Amino acid sequence: MGLHPLEFSECYLDSPSFREKIKSHEAELDKTNRFIKELYKDGKNLINATKQLGMAQRKFAQNLGEFQFEYIGDAKTDDEKCIDESLQEFSSFLKNLEDQRELMMRNITETLMKPLEKFRKYHLGVVRAERKRYEKETEKYYSSLEKLLNMSAKKKEPQLQEADLQVENVRLHFQEESLEYVCKLQEIQERKKFECVEPMLAFFQTVFTFYHQGFELAKDFDHYKRALQINIQNTRSRFEGTRSEVYELMKRIREAPQDYRQTSAISFEGYLYVQEKRPPPFGSSWVKRYSTFVKEQKILHMVTFDHRSGGKIGETESVTLKSCLRKTTDVLDRRFCLELDITDRPGTVLTVQALSEDDHKFWMEAMGGKEPFGHYLGRTYSKERGIDAQLDEVGLSFMKNSISAIETRGINDQGLYRVVGVSSKVQKLLSLMIDETNIDMDLSTSEDWDVKTITSTLKLYLRSLPEPLMTYGLYKEFISLAKGGSPESRIQAVHCLVHKLPERNRQVLGLLMKHLAKVAAHSKQNLMTVANLGVVFGPTLMRPQEDTVAAIMDLKFQNIVVEILIEHDEKIFTDAPESCPLSPAAPEFSAPTRQSKKLSRQSRPLAVYNPQALDIQTVSVVGDGATLATDETSMGSNESVSSQSSSASASEISREKNDHIPLSSSLSSGSNSREPIAGSSLSAAPESQPASTTAEKEKPEESVTSRKAKAVFPCEAEHDSELSFQVGAIFNAVFKSREPGWLEGELEGKRGLIPENYVEFM
Repeated sequence: MGLHPLEFSECYLDSPSFREKIKSHEAELDKTNRFIKELYKDGKNLINATKQLGMAQRKFAQNLGEFQFEYIGDAKTDDEKCIDESLQEFSSFLKNLEDQRELMMRNITETLMKPLEKFRKYHLGVVRAERKRYEKETEKYYSSLEKLLNMSAKKKEPQLQEADLQVENVRLHFQEESLEYVCKLQEIQERKKFECVEPMLAFFQTVFTFYHQGFELAKDFDHYKRALQINIQNTRSRFEGTRSEVYELMKRIREAPQDYRQTSAISFEGYLYVQEKRPPPFGSSWVKRYSTFVKEQKILHMVTFDHRSGGKIGETESVTLKSCLRKTTDVLDRRFCLELDITDRPGTVLTVQALSEDDHKFWMEAMGGKEPFGHYLGRTYSKERGIDAQLDEVGLSFMKNSISAIETRGINDQGLYRVVGVSSKVQKLLSLMIDETNIDMDLSTSEDWDVKTITSTLKLYLRSLPEPLMTYGLYKEFISLAKGGSPESRIQAVHCLVHKLPERNRQVLGLLMKHLAKVAAHSKQNLMTVANLGVVFGPTLMRPQEDTVAAIMDLKFQNIVVEILIEHDEKIFTDAPESCPLSPAAPEFSAPTRQSKKLSRQSRPLAVYNPQALDIQTVSVVGDGATLATDETSMGSNESVSSQSSSASASEISREKNDHIPLSSSLSSGSNSREPIAGSSLSAAPESQPASTTAEKEKPEESVTSRKAKAVFPCEAEHDSELSFQVGAIFNAVFKSREPGWLEGELEGKRGLIPENYVEFM
């Protein structure tokens, strides 16, 4: 697992885990800074100490070989893998040249030293400056907040309002600085991949150009160089597209942060100041704690965290809530307070203070708090609706009409589908074409609409559907298969998933892919290769349901799937898949004994839903229970960077939001161990291994997504938090529990814990 994405919504929560993520990003950039400084020093040695060239080169090569790039997300594209391995390749070339003593160094200052130093000073230096401002604003905000919260509620209303306004301004400034810093951190993490590698590529090319003794090696290097240039260009282009997506997300969150607050029907989290009473005459103190409230179990988890003490995290305390009541300033001289009645501490009342009036209302709503005057604190948010496009006969007719017009009038137009039409004309044409009264309009002969307007309208129609053409339900499976595996298994997986689509979706998708294959066949004229079409239609045909940075980082795998669909459209849409298993093979095992009855409730941790503790991934199963995941396709075209890079330029990429190049598990079956212990997992038999041997060689534990499961053994609940069931019981919405060896699921309307090895996934 690489670096965790930094969600903009977390800037508003400012949780301990968020600060830990920031620290890991900062540590990685510090490591990169040290690496570049060392590399710069080594380069100077190569210039100034020619007589010691051999020793300097070996040190330089060693430095390159030991460094590795970190990446954001849980998988890398082929381009990123090549870039990640490029430093090792460079190291190997240097050692070979040193052994033959055929290498001389020229122009290293211009080709290597200056770009690296420029990157270190003008990019990494900017991040260090942002870091100082961020730390300064953190201190300023929390100091102001504590001062405000300690202010007496008996002060005059104008004074209170003025104090609130001042803290609000400080808070907004702090959150603005936090957003900017998070964005800059992630931007530089992606930028360094090509900013660091590209100068090295130029350095090697310079060496091979000026020295005849390296001619033969340069010929061998030429193929790798060209491939790496394409990798760098693709990574740079994805970076530009992803950066635009990230800025758009940041803008939307900035305009309506409450819409993106990380809340759910299961839990609510944020900071609370908790009153801690002391023996007389010391009174009481207020301690800031990051709190998570699990609504169904009514459990409040609180952890002490102080931003000003280097981010030290204290121990977690959990209490069970009986009731919640808003505390008025008549009773307590502090605002935004709640009075919590605790069940596991009879007679104990816990007083907590929220950070603001809005935060106070959120906590009241989450805890089912009671207002003294019975006010309802709920709030709703509405979203604007777009064009009412539907996947019906009218939409299908429009698709056929548009495709016919494009193939008749503009199949050879340069930048087809990448060059966009005027927005107002596109909106107008789509409104006309989805109106049943205009179903007979023929765009092939109409001179009122140019080709770029028609192509943009077709894309707008697909983006305006209530659900993406390739559906939300299969999105994660499509993305998952693009992250690993062989080209053959990748094609087979796409084939299987396409035939899981609804009939109308598959019909329209097949129609579109057949058309795009024709467009790609004319790429010499229109410059729209399979790879470029994948760039354009990836975000159009596939979208995640949630706008998060993590989802944006995964967008880079969309174009891989679209390239496969275009290149193999005839096979995928004409023939049904030969074999496409829907579930993993379940190994045979006998009913084990249940030893968990010996455990007391106090002897194991409380099993509750914790969003931060889950690693939810989409799982797709192929073969005899083996995981299907695939690598990114090879380039999809043989275009060179120098001649075709203009077709994928950043300026064109940023013209239309959804035309950007996106930058971006096997299911478990029952095991033959009955005791739910830490580290237990449900393993499927490998493809080449009989199911009966699965117990002898377990696979590593993998995260489980929300799925249905079936009981294979009966179970009698020992505690209120567990479920009782018979063989054959069907569980819904099954998740991995925080408690090792247990799942959490729903049976007959009741939600509770399930022994992990008592069930198999369906």
